[in-house]
Amino acid sequence: MTTVLIPAGWPATEAEARAVQDELRGRVVLDEPGPPPGTGLVTGVDVAYDDARDLVVAAAVVLDAASLTVVAQATAVGRVSFRYVPGLLAFREIPTVMAALDRLPCPPGLVVCDGYGLAHPRRFGLASHLGVLTGLPTIGVAKNPFTFTYDDPDARRGSASPLLAGGGEADGDKAGGDNADGDKAGGRIGGEEVGRALRTRDAVKPVFVSVGHRVSLDNACAHTLALAPEYRLPETTRRADALCRAALRDATS
Repeated sequence: MTTVLIPAGWPATEAEARAVQDELRGRVVLDEPGPPPGTGLVTGVDVAYDDARDLVVAAAVVLDAASLTVVAQATAVGRVSFRYVPGLLAFREIPTVMAALDRLPCPPGLVVCDGYGLAHPRRFGLASHLGVLTGLPTIGVAKNPFTFTYDDPDARRGSASPLLAGGGEADGDKAGGDNADGDKAGGRIGGEEVGRALRTRDAVKPVFVSVGHRVSLDNACAHTLALAPEYRLPETTRRADALCRAALRDATS
């Protein structure tokens, strides 16, 4: 498997990365509804790391949105392209994620990231960053709220409550899993709605949905529910997580 090279001119310092965030953030499109839930194709992306070998493996799994059957999948292996810095996780992952997307034999449609979009201290998490660079509609579905606050939604599936920014600027970008101590979401003082806590199963802990690019928050939540008919996490995330873990084992065996 070919190792994805770090792109020429890729940021090497925190200051350079934050300057890129500041430049790209203004390109996020928030006034498009996005594709209708349950139609077309939808793709989950996720990554797994081998820190000892300085490797990151990305997986992209395309599902038919109506049947949730796998249409296509691809993986890519790359060198970790940025050191770990809270709030800058996208710079570690995006080159390899984009390589996996490029290797798909079909258009990905809506892309679902295991992480955040606007729910980020600088309002530019992984889903937003990936969306701007690819032009694709993207959403983030995270496992944890981290320092964002929310009222617990009603116990029934489909219930939701606002995910609100508040407190000081903290960490911010990743849904959890292998990087649960990593890019955690944070907020600024105030009550800005940056996403929603969404119940995907009756009486089970909610997931945390935020807009990435070219999708409304209402539509992002509707997509998440359509992709999670049985489990707490959407099938896109579940399939991509399994594939990138398997690919990492193959790459390091």
